[in-house]
Amino acid sequence: MKSKLLSTLFIVSSIFVFAQQPASSPNEVLEALNSKQDLQKNSLVKNIPFKNIGPTIMSGRVVDIDVNPDNPTEFYVGYASGGVWYTTNNGSTFSPILDSSDTQNVGDIAVDWNSKTIWVGTGENNSSRSSYAGIGILKSTDNGETWENMGLPDSHHIGRILISPNNPDEVVIGVIGHLYTPNDERGVFKTTDGGKTWNKTLFIDSETGVIDVQHAPGNFKVMYASSWTRDRKAWNFSGSGNGSAIYKSTDAGDTWEKISIENSGFPTGNGVGRIGLAVYDENTIYALHDNQFNRPKSDEKEERRGLSKDDFKAMTVEDFLKLEDKKLNNYLKDNNFQEKYRAESVKQMVKSGAVKPIDLARYLEDANAMLFDTPVIGAEVYKSTDGGKTWKKTHDDYLDGVFFSYGYYFGEIRVDTQNQDAIYVMGVPIIKSKDGGKSFTSISRENVHADHQALWVNPNKSGHLINGNDGGLNMSYDDGENWEKLNVNSVGQFYTVNVDNQKPYNVYGGLQDNGVWVGSHSSSVNKSWQQSGQNPWESIMGGDGMQVQIDSRNPNIVYTGFQFGIYFRINRETGENANIQPKHQLGESPYRFNWQTPILLSPHNQEILYMGGNKLMRSMNQGNDWQAISPDLTSGGKQGNVAYGTITSISESPFQFGLMYVGSDDGFVHLTKDGGGSWNRISNSFPKDLWVSRVIASQHKKERVYVTLNGYRWDDFNTYIYMSDDFGQTWKNISSNMPNSPVNVVKEDPKNENVLYAGTDNGAYVSFNKGNSWEAFSNGLPNVAVHDLVIHPEANDLVLGTHGRSIYLANIEPFQNMNPKMMEKSITLFDMDNIRRSWNWGSSWSKFLEPYEPSVDIKIFAKNDGSETIKILSESGVVLNEIKANFDKGFNYIEYDLTMTEKGRKALMKENSEIDISKSQNEKYYLPKGKYTIVVNNQQTTLEIE
Repeated sequence: MKSKLLSTLFIVSSIFVFAQQPASSPNEVLEALNSKQDLQKNSLVKNIPFKNIGPTIMSGRVVDIDVNPDNPTEFYVGYASGGVWYTTNNGSTFSPILDSSDTQNVGDIAVDWNSKTIWVGTGENNSSRSSYAGIGILKSTDNGETWENMGLPDSHHIGRILISPNNPDEVVIGVIGHLYTPNDERGVFKTTDGGKTWNKTLFIDSETGVIDVQHAPGNFKVMYASSWTRDRKAWNFSGSGNGSAIYKSTDAGDTWEKISIENSGFPTGNGVGRIGLAVYDENTIYALHDNQFNRPKSDEKEERRGLSKDDFKAMTVEDFLKLEDKKLNNYLKDNNFQEKYRAESVKQMVKSGAVKPIDLARYLEDANAMLFDTPVIGAEVYKSTDGGKTWKKTHDDYLDGVFFSYGYYFGEIRVDTQNQDAIYVMGVPIIKSKDGGKSFTSISRENVHADHQALWVNPNKSGHLINGNDGGLNMSYDDGENWEKLNVNSVGQFYTVNVDNQKPYNVYGGLQDNGVWVGSHSSSVNKSWQQSGQNPWESIMGGDGMQVQIDSRNPNIVYTGFQFGIYFRINRETGENANIQPKHQLGESPYRFNWQTPILLSPHNQEILYMGGNKLMRSMNQGNDWQAISPDLTSGGKQGNVAYGTITSISESPFQFGLMYVGSDDGFVHLTKDGGGSWNRISNSFPKDLWVSRVIASQHKKERVYVTLNGYRWDDFNTYIYMSDDFGQTWKNISSNMPNSPVNVVKEDPKNENVLYAGTDNGAYVSFNKGNSWEAFSNGLPNVAVHDLVIHPEANDLVLGTHGRSIYLANIEPFQNMNPKMMEKSITLFDMDNIRRSWNWGSSWSKFLEPYEPSVDIKIFAKNDGSETIKILSESGVVLNEIKANFDKGFNYIEYDLTMTEKGRKALMKENSEIDISKSQNEKYYLPKGKYTIVVNNQQTTLEIE
């Protein structure tokens, strides 16, 4: 039997070696969305309430802003993966209006302010590694109460939506298309019947979409569109191509003519990147171009005294040995070479042939440096004054420090409709010009995020700006000289989440482009912190925040960092901050670190830290020293401009020190049982080349391990979750009934081995039978990407880190007590935590303020739908209150406000003559200290008020 199984695995493995996973079809995507809706309706956990705990202060990436031109205090904001939010009070408060839809991923929004019809193009218009695909074009006529999918389901990413000011049913859309694979549903699409039917009016090719479309103010017939050739892979991003160009229409988008042609003055060819457009009138157009052509080499040589890494790339051994020791030592020290590498020792290494001069340059190269070292032309502004026939660059010098080499992430430009010489360019930072682009000044300020994505310029009041950036929203009334921050929405884009063992415990998380933050799990999303000046969340690291590990012996010792493995050991008590990134040996190939480099504190010894590059590193002393304990555990990487062939997940079994699993971005999972002495690949039966998003050693069984694979980077949206009970020799697919969506994480419940939790790009799930079936969470939780989750082992809380809606929390203690017998009982009533009595129940310090009203959840599992009466009894069995409750099949959390009736009060005072119970300010009677019995359908539990 065993040999047959191994033979089968070999055949399956052989098939997958040659079979790349295909992109999911639009029908498969829509079927998955319908499947999730059905699953949510019938879910056993649909009533489990989730609470959002923020943070709001740093926000998330904004992609678009649409403002009522007649009343600019009313506007909509679209967040890349956080939905659409609406304000009527100039940004003081917002309401999320996309929560009833199937996605939170937004590329563009457009509003017909006369009819209040809202269009949302789903799928982010940027092309970053965390830009999620959408599900087509959505439309609402009731301010987001309901949404209708109007088609284009295979568009994935939508760049721009234009609504005719004369006919709200006439809409033109620029579709960018798939990010990772070719497809034909891209270009310009037009409807004249409100989205019932669409006509593709511009198509270039299957790798070129349309990123921007603008019409001339006052003339919807005159339009300009920019196409963009781009392709992302896990190992490479190409953001330019021959298909990138500018087109013009004079019939409202029915037909198009390419106008950025040879001799027009606008660049053409393979280096043409993303183009943003701003139209002042029918003839005056600005174009912001991400020029990916290499900069011409300058004949001028910059005078410098020290050495640069470029000096070593062509240096001979003979010339190297002639270098002055002082000069070489300055280079080594300035570039943070390890102490053992100093002039004398390095020269000896070069002399012996162990190291080449070029290795002193390679030692400094990593994926992070590649973002800034690529010598492309970058941001350029062009202007046409003859309707696009000819173009001229507005400035003489390079616009350095605006795009660097990643202009694909920006590309937006605006013109003030009251002043054709006033333009705004979004990049790093945001800059403005008042002379038609000849010169620029920055309008970034100390309370504005560096990366800028969207801008609204008031057409009726110059200087009034609303800016959308990676850190949220800012508003200015003096043309960017001063900004107010409007961050009140929980739209943080978390990659990771973790908790400590404090009481009350804290939650930690790393966010896209907003660093690493920590806050109490009891944090509330409100503005009360502005009174004290102390936000409940604290920033402890900048950059793109990544994984966090907390020393269980001392919660002040935190390990975290940012992109591509730049990690630190932080002492929050003393402020010490030590860089702990492992360095390769001089002469070796540099380690490759993933964008989200995994780290892990050993559960057996908190001095021991693991970090994954392309090899697994281990430190026995908190990251001060490192040793590679594996060979390269990947396929070796691929040629490209993104680090690839890297470790993405690490897990050590709590049963045995050195029993470890490691997963990589190219689909490998490896096992060692001896602390790295030997390694075995255990992933040969898996689909090929899929990202290992998580590998988890079981807390309940030594031989058990879980793996999730993620096909997002192939536009493969299937679910891949596997379990093995024999150290990965054989695997069982436990995706079962989970709707298709890329899986980011799976975790075991720490107390009940049958309970599993999973997070996908479209939500969170729980299984009560080791993955044989899954239930969908939905109460208070929108359809948002769940990147990470953690279960607090003492508080029994499930904490979700979402990539778009910050952090959610729910208590799942009843899950941990579930078993098959309980599921067969008509009613199961779960134990309740003790609660401390407070003098302020039902009171406030002013009659003009809302009184504080406490509550507890009575947690019940019902075998079937129905209704019951819940009774609250005194110690002697006197009925103090009754609650009529309707139950759905599954878990029900019934809120009880800790009050009693007038009749119950009299009975309790008669029972106990020593107590006096008076009405609170809110006219309610609250239970005094004591023990009470909660009874429902002959089941009972105790509630103690201390």
